Amino acid sequence: MHRPTPATIPHRPSDAPPSRLYRPEEIADTLGCSAWWVKDRARRRLIPHTRVGRAYRFTAEHLAEIIRLYEERPAQPAQTAARATEPRSKPGTQTDSAQRRHPAVAPATRLRARPPRRQQQYGTVA
Repeated sequence: MHRPTPATIPHRPSDAPPSRLYRPEEIADTLGCSAWWVKDRARRRLIPHTRVGRAYRFTAEHLAEIIRLYEERPAQPAQTAARATEPRSKPGTQTDSAQRRHPAVAPATRLRARPPRRQQQYGTVA
């Protein structure tokens, strides 16, 4: 009897070994946060991850995407450059930006404690 031999599949670049999976503790060390934060964000599906069984695992690509997700850019770089070239005002006068930074604060109102509920309900003092 002739048994069919398995066909050999030529090696393709896409057959590369899988990338390394990192534990939440390793990702937390890299990001400088707690492992709880990493697991919580993964559980709520706020960061990319892979589930192996019940464990969260991360690839290097996941880490790069997490960093991009939480990256913050300057709000308006054009305004920052414009402020640097503005002439300074005389001392003692406030500019528009200074007025915006320190808004007028209303005078504090005096708070009073309300009487305890037990005294109102049962007519007794605790």
